[in-house]
Amino acid sequence: MLIHKEGYKIVGTTLLILAAINLIAYFLGGAIALYIALVPTVLLALFVGHFFRVPKRATLSNPNVVYAPADGTVCAIEEVEETEFLGTKCIQVSIFMSVWNVHINWFPIKGKPIYYKYHPGAFLVAWHPKSSTLNERTSLAMETEKGTKIMMRQIAGALARRIVNYAGDLKPFDQNQEVGFIKFGSRVDLFLPLDAKIKVSMDQKTTGTQTIIAELE
Repeated sequence: MLIHKEGYKIVGTTLLILAAINLIAYFLGGAIALYIALVPTVLLALFVGHFFRVPKRATLSNPNVVYAPADGTVCAIEEVEETEFLGTKCIQVSIFMSVWNVHINWFPIKGKPIYYKYHPGAFLVAWHPKSSTLNERTSLAMETEKGTKIMMRQIAGALARRIVNYAGDLKPFDQNQEVGFIKFGSRVDLFLPLDAKIKVSMDQKTTGTQTIIAELE
């Protein structure tokens, strides 16, 4: 299993701590104590490694569609007023990422960043309606090669304590290129033009870089 670079330190530290726990259990309680300690420590090691896994996926590209920027479940599809940067009504599509999902995020379109901002904030559960504006988050507005503007927002959840975003330098990017990583439970919001044809439905599972979220006019 390939581990994402954002997980190297956490996975390595976790393995060292768990190994120390097993050694202490063995020296204090012998083989029986070691066997008892092995079960939870191995399960925890597998969970941490699984969280930071890198999936093998085909690289898709289509300038007329918006691909899912994350694995997860569609938890909101609604018309909203995007006031931070776009200043217009949009269709918001939100994807909730549980701790069991891949937590890499990808650029949903090909284009260039035109706005980036990090917002410190609270840590409400990621599916809470107010998490989009109250939680720790990053906002990234992008423009396609045809001039269509959309916004993507990474939102920390109740367990997430770090959002990583690689777009702060505002360099052009390719569709389905990695844009960042959110550690331990989170949500991604997309703000799309009103004339975008939404191709997903509520509670639908999404696969990052593969699921078509919308078609652009």
